[in-house]
Amino acid sequence: MIKTTIVGLASDHAGYPLKQFVKQYLEEKGLEYKDYGTYSEESCNYATFGHALARGIEQGEVYPGIAICGSGEGINMTLNKHQSIRAGLCWIPEIAHLIRQHNNANVLVMPGRFIDTDMARKIMDEFFATEFEGGRHQQRIDEIPVK
Repeated sequence: MIKTTIVGLASDHAGYPLKQFVKQYLEEKGLEYKDYGTYSEESCNYATFGHALARGIEQGEVYPGIAICGSGEGINMTLNKHQSIRAGLCWIPEIAHLIRQHNNANVLVMPGRFIDTDMARKIMDEFFATEFEGGRHQQRIDEIPVK
């Protein structure tokens, strides 16, 4: 099981409704969270909130993170611009399993416009339950940062 401190959250307007469900899920699991925004469905830019979440992880305020935008792609791209972030876009639980097991992902990204709350729950269950395998996968992760 992934060891959490405080789960960091971020979304844009399209991801906001699913993020509200994520908060409920985390509360049910007894997990604390910090919401880096956005705080409504008013149109906004995903990058603003993706960068805020990434900085929170980098500074040790939160671990892991969950991010949501309409397709999941934009906020995922933003997060992965940060050298220490390994964000993975998941739309089924099997992907969530692999991003933890093989990539030691520290941010789960979901596409708010393309999954329902039942699927989001299954994805989060898998993300939080899966341990990083290490070994050959660590060697691959070590090669990710641009040097």
